[in-house]
Amino acid sequence: MFAAGAIIVGALTAKINVRWLLAAVMLVWILTMLPLLSPVSFGVLLACRIVLGFAEGPAYALCTHVVHSWFPPEKRALPAGIVTAGASMGPLIAAPVLTWVIVTWSWHAAFAVLIAAGAVWLVAWGLLGKDAPEQKILDDESTAETEKALPPQAPYRVLLTTGTIFGIGLLTFFAYWSTTLKVAWLPLYLSDGLGYDTITAGKLITLPYAVAAVAAIGAGLLSNRLTAHGVSRRITRGYLTGGLVIAAGLSMYLFTTMSAGPAQMVLITLAFSMNSAAYAVAFVAVGDLVNPKQRGTILGLLVAFYSMAGVIAPLVLGYFVGEATDKATGYGQGFAITGVLMTVGGLIATFLVRPERDLVKISNRVEVSQ
Repeated sequence: MFAAGAIIVGALTAKINVRWLLAAVMLVWILTMLPLLSPVSFGVLLACRIVLGFAEGPAYALCTHVVHSWFPPEKRALPAGIVTAGASMGPLIAAPVLTWVIVTWSWHAAFAVLIAAGAVWLVAWGLLGKDAPEQKILDDESTAETEKALPPQAPYRVLLTTGTIFGIGLLTFFAYWSTTLKVAWLPLYLSDGLGYDTITAGKLITLPYAVAAVAAIGAGLLSNRLTAHGVSRRITRGYLTGGLVIAAGLSMYLFTTMSAGPAQMVLITLAFSMNSAAYAVAFVAVGDLVNPKQRGTILGLLVAFYSMAGVIAPLVLGYFVGEATDKATGYGQGFAITGVLMTVGGLIATFLVRPERDLVKISNRVEVSQ
């Protein structure tokens, strides 16, 4: 449902103002949590989570679409990095706060806090959110001169088969593979696989989130500065994002060869943070190629594609843990395979992402078709 929501809501950006789509997503989040304020059956809990997943799927694509609509291509990476950093800062803030709420009152109270936070955001968004200057393009009010300054509208089959879009799909797929394992398996690995006590593991798990937030902003800032100095976007988009995913993959493989300790924890932190920094810059490359009227759809399709890693990755690692003679060995094998996949996938994708070349190809194919 996460993938389905990303595709369906992403496609709606061509017809409905993204401001209202984001507000609708938050409203659905709030409504799905309301039943959980009181005791419910497992079926109700599951149904609420499934609907929430549908609304959660398009959130990152919509936020990225908004950022792209407010900033020119050469300045998009930093604000996009700030948005990505929010996904890492959220758990850092929410985990201790919600844990305290649950221990003091109940898990129902934790949902009340989330509902209140969502309502505050929804009201603030309604009062402060404005239409971006680019919105007139989506409203069919753009001039011929404005259209010339934008990437041309091309058939989706053309856009989806360019090296850059395909490469971004690969990069984000393997980046999300690591992101999913960070949520689903890393806490268990720290306690069951490495032997850290619960309190220590709880503290250590915050490190990748904190570093990911800083790295996302840093990567965005670096991409902006390099682009402003005339560096090819093949480097500022492709090499930069590919390098981050490759660094995460190599770190993941290497930490499986070491015993528990500070050095291994440094590599674990890099393995589960460098990949998160890659999302924002990678998606900026999409904005370099895709017309604003089509951007939301393409971003939604990419999110749907990389979210499949979220289905596969926990199952793969779970298989290794379940089949191994002991948990530590299973974790080591599973994370080592993941590291290799991320490194190889990142290398392949790096050489595919070439925004300048693909923009020329798209423009030529559009001219020929006309």
